[in-house]
Amino acid sequence: MADFRVLLVYPNLQMVNLLPSNISVLAACLKGAGFEVRLFDTTLYRTAEKSVDEIRVEHMQLRKFNLKEQGVDYKETDVYEDFLKAVEEFAPNLIGISATDDTYDLGLSLVERAKDAIRGRGIHVIMGGVYPTFAPEEAIENEILDSICVGEGEEAIVELSKALEEGKDITGIKNLWVKTNGRLYKTDLRKLIDVDALPYEDLGIFEEKRLFRPMQGRIFRMIPVSADRGCPFSCTFCAAPSFRRLYLDSGSGQYFRVKSVGKLIEEIRHQAEIYKADYIYFNSETFFARKEEDLKEFSREYKKIGLPFWCQTRIETITGERIKMLEDINCNRISIGIEHGNEEFRKEILKKHFTNDEVLSAFKILEKSRIPITVNNIVGFPDETRELAFDTIRLNRQIKADSINAYFFVPYRGTPLRQYCIEKGYLDPRAKTDSLMRSSILKMPQFKADEIKGLVRTFPLYVKMPESYYPKIKMAERLDEEGDAVLAELREIYFREYFK
Repeated sequence: MADFRVLLVYPNLQMVNLLPSNISVLAACLKGAGFEVRLFDTTLYRTAEKSVDEIRVEHMQLRKFNLKEQGVDYKETDVYEDFLKAVEEFAPNLIGISATDDTYDLGLSLVERAKDAIRGRGIHVIMGGVYPTFAPEEAIENEILDSICVGEGEEAIVELSKALEEGKDITGIKNLWVKTNGRLYKTDLRKLIDVDALPYEDLGIFEEKRLFRPMQGRIFRMIPVSADRGCPFSCTFCAAPSFRRLYLDSGSGQYFRVKSVGKLIEEIRHQAEIYKADYIYFNSETFFARKEEDLKEFSREYKKIGLPFWCQTRIETITGERIKMLEDINCNRISIGIEHGNEEFRKEILKKHFTNDEVLSAFKILEKSRIPITVNNIVGFPDETRELAFDTIRLNRQIKADSINAYFFVPYRGTPLRQYCIEKGYLDPRAKTDSLMRSSILKMPQFKADEIKGLVRTFPLYVKMPESYYPKIKMAERLDEEGDAVLAELREIYFREYFK
């Protein structure tokens, strides 16, 4: 099987330098099956005017950082020319693209620009990821795609590669929609994979400089570790409930799965040694979403490793004992999603059922810890107004957090709120999404996109600064030269006084 070659394509947002677990585990599965694998990664190419992290620094969500200190800088070559060169030199038999809503346009444009070389060599092109899983009809209509993967891809891409190499029929491979001879073949979902049975993620498929990532001003040699897959909660702005429903309805299993503590610790030790990590980033929607005895076992074992780490969890899962546990094993930062400050709105629209009193109680526990806290908020939800957005600001003013994030609401495919936006007339059904840090794409008469953008870029100022500054902060919301000048002035104060 050594003669069958797979080119994986990661069309990432510009300079988002956290390594993705999905591509890494696909590479490991393919290599384990004996195939030759290479990666084309767009992260270090200039594919946008500014990177997401540059915008986040401007919005006072991240401390200033310099990746060049570790030799991480943009490539000077053209991304399309380099991709064509990779296709011609590596001569893959299969090209596999992993795509989300905000990256599939870039992924498609790469293969479309190299279409002559791809078609001339008879290369099969498949796309997988969240986008084709929840918009399969839309994805498969792209002429350059021969197939798409709906749901998990680890077993499907290996089976596809074997069938293509052996010249066998591929139309019955589960999880795939395949176009051939003018027909479209759809198959059922396969049973969910045992996450403990997955191989270690192959991070070596990436350039070494991709291991370096900023964390609030410092640059770490950071590796991701997947502690689980999915989420047991049902937030409407997330695809997790749709994944659960997709697999339950098909009888394929429970999508939310946690790795055993033994497997998790074994993987951390292995990956940290192989990639010389000095920081662990846990890929887990809710780190505390596992049994109490598992958390205690993890604490005992991880303490022997001792590397600083980042994780995220939810308000409902916080206890004094758990936070003390994280503190004792060198947790470096915790991210917590509040999302919205109005209890009724949060419950009815977002399906997050904790109360504001529970938020304040949780943060009283967190304030006693030395672990820095990042709070995540979202502005521009459907039906939101400026006054409702200020409920979020007011709640944030009542808590102590090291950093405050405010993201644009993005109606990703697969999320219940996307359909809600379409039904309310806020969104065209085929509208292209943007990243969490670019702009709002909703068309709401009561809360316009420019007003949302003005609040997002001044959100930390409203939270941290005295109310006497509010008139000036409101001026900084304006998306013109005068507003930009006031924002720049206030930003310097913020970095000096609140981001020490």
